[in-house]
Amino acid sequence: MTQQPPQHKHLLVRAALGEEVERPPVWAMRQAGRWDPEFMKLRGNLPFYDFSENVELAAKASLLARRFGVDAIILFYDITTLTVAMRLPFTLQPGKGPVPASPVRSLADVERLEATPDPQQFRHIIELLHSVQNELAGQLPIIAFAGAPFTVATYCIGTGKDLNMTRHFIKEYPQVWERLLGRLQEATVHFLKTLIRSGADVVQLFDSWAGALERSEYLNWAQTHHEAIWKQVIGVPRILFVKEGPYLDLMTKSGAEVISLGKRHDLAAALRNYPNLVFQGNVSEELMRSGTPEQVAETTRRCVEAGGGRRHIVNLSHGLDLRTPVANFEAYVQAVTAYRCQPRVG
Repeated sequence: MTQQPPQHKHLLVRAALGEEVERPPVWAMRQAGRWDPEFMKLRGNLPFYDFSENVELAAKASLLARRFGVDAIILFYDITTLTVAMRLPFTLQPGKGPVPASPVRSLADVERLEATPDPQQFRHIIELLHSVQNELAGQLPIIAFAGAPFTVATYCIGTGKDLNMTRHFIKEYPQVWERLLGRLQEATVHFLKTLIRSGADVVQLFDSWAGALERSEYLNWAQTHHEAIWKQVIGVPRILFVKEGPYLDLMTKSGAEVISLGKRHDLAAALRNYPNLVFQGNVSEELMRSGTPEQVAETTRRCVEAGGGRRHIVNLSHGLDLRTPVANFEAYVQAVTAYRCQPRVG
């Protein structure tokens, strides 16, 4: 486990380090986003990158979830923020997601990407971190994040979640693909280490599309890079997220202290089978969108009971959907904050 001072003051950090806690901490991926009417008021008509690069607005967006009683604040930016700093601009297009201005197609395109961009290139993220720190005054931990090389690479080549198109690109341009993954790995290490030095309390790596890969593909295009990143990014608890990742045995070997689980996973079994790790999850984001507050609360309580209150950070199977009712998020958080762990005997 990562070395930290004993009994760190933040509940989520203590839980992530496997320490005994009075209750499991709770937060949610995309807890700052379009599902929240207050976020939409704040964003107005601003394009995504204009909004996210405005430090004052992004800090306010990051902090919106605080009013619900969450146990951590995740900074508001996108996984393509790093590639923009690497000199590959993106636009966020409705229905398509992040779209590169000039998709990577050649080794020359890869070489133009800055592997260790000057932190001034992502200065707004550092300033965002400091702004949120100042506002929180130590009350809650701050989570910084990056996209893993596989998922970010799919956006760089313009295929995104279309795995068949990604495979076609890899078959046609294998050297470009491998060089791109390596370049993104180096940049991700640089980015996360910079944010840790700037004061991030926890970091999370998102490999959203790697869960659809065949095992051999996952080993080559995802696992190798997870391990390489976590060998170098140290000093704070680290979370690995792979959307509905089928290869839990590999995820647990990545080097992360915390493994995020989806609906397909049995939380209680994971805790039994991997006693040296902490698990995050795994309330259904679909239920959060379509269920009633009562259903959400009951499902969340069952999740907390399955986790036993220790070595567990309550979260969702994926990020909050934009159609999630506010009342459901309130019920989700309250179901966790009302829980109290039973003291250990002996």
